[in-house]
Amino acid sequence: MINNLKYKILFLMLFASVGTYAQSRVRESFNKNWKFFLGDEPKAKSTTFNDAKWRKLTLPHDWSIEGKFDEKNPAKPEGGGLPTGIGWYRKDFIAPANFQNRITTIEFDGVYKNSEVWLNGQFIGKRPYGYISFAYDLSKYLKAGKNTIVVKVDNSAQPDSRWYSGSGIYRNVWLTSTSKVAIAHWGVKVDPQLSTDGSKVLVNVGTIIYNKTKQNQTGALINSIYDENGKLVKKSNSYFLKLDTGNLDMTTDLSIKNPILWSVAHPKQYKLVTEILQNGKVIDSKTTLFGIRSFNFDAQKGFSLNGKSMKIQGVCLHHDLGALGAAVNVSAMERQLEIMKAMGVNAIRTAHNPPAPEFLDLCDKMGFLVMDEAFDMWAKKKNKNDYHLNFPNWHRTDLEDMVKRDINHPSIILWSIGNEIREQFDSTGIALTKELVTIVKNLDRTRPVISALTETIAEKNFIYQAGALDIYGLNYNHKKYKDFPINYPNVKFLAAETTSALETRGYYDTADSIRRWPKDGKTKFTEGNKDWAASAYDNVSAYWGSTHEETLKEAKKYNHVSGIFVWTGFDYLGEPLPYAWPARSSYFGIVDLAGFPKDSYYLYQSEWTNKPVLHILPHWNWSAGRSVEVWAYYNNADEVELYLNGKSLGKKSKQGEDLHVMWKVNYEVGTLKAISRKGGKEVLVREIKTAGAPAKIELIADRKNIKADGKDLSFITVRVLDKDGSLVPNADNLVNFKIEGEGFIAGVDNGFQASLEPFKASYRKAFNGLCLAIIQAKEKAGTIKLTATSNGLASSSILITTVKK
Repeated sequence: MINNLKYKILFLMLFASVGTYAQSRVRESFNKNWKFFLGDEPKAKSTTFNDAKWRKLTLPHDWSIEGKFDEKNPAKPEGGGLPTGIGWYRKDFIAPANFQNRITTIEFDGVYKNSEVWLNGQFIGKRPYGYISFAYDLSKYLKAGKNTIVVKVDNSAQPDSRWYSGSGIYRNVWLTSTSKVAIAHWGVKVDPQLSTDGSKVLVNVGTIIYNKTKQNQTGALINSIYDENGKLVKKSNSYFLKLDTGNLDMTTDLSIKNPILWSVAHPKQYKLVTEILQNGKVIDSKTTLFGIRSFNFDAQKGFSLNGKSMKIQGVCLHHDLGALGAAVNVSAMERQLEIMKAMGVNAIRTAHNPPAPEFLDLCDKMGFLVMDEAFDMWAKKKNKNDYHLNFPNWHRTDLEDMVKRDINHPSIILWSIGNEIREQFDSTGIALTKELVTIVKNLDRTRPVISALTETIAEKNFIYQAGALDIYGLNYNHKKYKDFPINYPNVKFLAAETTSALETRGYYDTADSIRRWPKDGKTKFTEGNKDWAASAYDNVSAYWGSTHEETLKEAKKYNHVSGIFVWTGFDYLGEPLPYAWPARSSYFGIVDLAGFPKDSYYLYQSEWTNKPVLHILPHWNWSAGRSVEVWAYYNNADEVELYLNGKSLGKKSKQGEDLHVMWKVNYEVGTLKAISRKGGKEVLVREIKTAGAPAKIELIADRKNIKADGKDLSFITVRVLDKDGSLVPNADNLVNFKIEGEGFIAGVDNGFQASLEPFKASYRKAFNGLCLAIIQAKEKAGTIKLTATSNGLASSSILITTVKK
């Protein structure tokens, strides 16, 4: 039995044709009260199907992350080693009898993949691509009383992806009700055209209006612009509308003097409110956030934003959220971006697919530039069952929908039509490149179009030969940066993907040479270690890439390099190169899967920020007499002096192109201390002490106050300390968690790429002294108490407050 009263209240709001909601647009979350079955059940599309035994859940949902790691899972370690398969979702809801006067639309932000949708037993539609957002008009098959919507998700054909995709309705779902004369889905396009001197902006607003009354209609259109404080800054005239039974595409202009510009440092946005009126009453209203900025790519000078030169300091990010899998959570995405921002990152490449819309909202709000990417392959496959099967019939629709959905985001500065596309290498690339660029340009001529390329010989690269791209996006090949202007005269250049360095947080071996793992694409990898780890010294990379310092040095030198996107900001599930099973997640991240920075994080922080940085590595627990390389990343200082147990080991300064300083030190128990100085004055002090045996647990929450909304998160770092409070760098204690109050454990992790412990559990082994518990709020205000215990260690507890907002 469903709760009829509850659903009647919701749908009275959504569908009522009289009273408060008679003339308005209503958009509500449609995430709650779904039922789920893992397996194939074709009869489930029927309205008479009995789903009483199905699992109840709230979307977004990723069933793969709930499974067990297994080398035999069809997705293979490259896909994360987790189960895929087929899943079915069903939801019953009530519509009141007077809904017929409205248009009802369901919006799916993303379903992975091959989704099919039925309403009351009637087929509504299918979308194969797992990363695209889409919507269906339900009005034709909606009925008074109970309605049943059914979604089949088929991710069974494997291998499908080169990384972890997740499975299910993993992004948000929305139900929208409008009058029959209303603004179309993605029907508002904002194009702010800034004057050369920045003193005024002409805001061009395109509006698509539909009329589904089956009769000609008239009305009026009004656009109003508000600043971030809610102050009205411009209101248009009332424009007369004459609507036949099709769509009307209306364009209006509004001028603003002395606009506040959007930038990475000050991401200020305006709010556009678009209203449709009939007989003096508002029958539809839509709010659109937008930003005003100008940017330019120059073949000689690189990138500029609002007339000021700057380097794009970017990272590539996959869509998974570590222990949470692919299931979208705004708090988790915001945490990732906060960690990146603190590192000095100002740009994100969405690798290699359209992201969740909330991710772009965060980039707008937090001040990140975005390279929005459509595809990882075109008609030529990278995996047997990947998108190449759908590309011929779906690429136009999917690419158009990406641009239509995302066009108003000020953060987006680049549309990418593909990553390392195999059509680079034959003539089919020419026609396809021209077609895809034309699709984008027909919708948006304000942003350049790019494709991430690997073939560096111009006459052999057929995507480049198409002559349709605005910017040359080169992956890796950092030694080609210097002569790019010679080899590609007057061509704009961006390092679209760089580095692929390999590191495991807190793991160190010799740092005396740079290693490529594997050494080439044909030789079997045998150089690793039994720990399935890669040294956190910046001295290991994939054969096609580089260390962090190798590429960063080249990118710094040349003005024509607009910037870089490092592969990757975070470790991600899948693609565990160079190791075989049990490795199941990547080694490429500057931050590990749990969100704990690796040492290279501080290299970028010292180069990409102005805040004082001093970071020394490695830890200080070694065998007696061992010679240890001690590195220091620093900035805002002339030199660093290193001390061991109070004795100076000398001062070091970066020389030439150096990005760190180094001492060779014979280990002895005690304290390693570094002091950075500028003009002889102390800037920062850092100490690392030899840790004793594990003795106690420390819990640190990134946020102690969270929203009681059923979604908000607190990430609890678990540190294993000795009796004096020093982190034990090799601690691997099993930590058990107990939770009480208004929350639950959403996931656990420790950042180790070869850990096969489940993410959905109440325990986790520490890895190199750290692990993580992710706490999710329920919907009732109150407190959450998390207690962490481990045999032989003093336990620890922490309180989190949940508040209704």
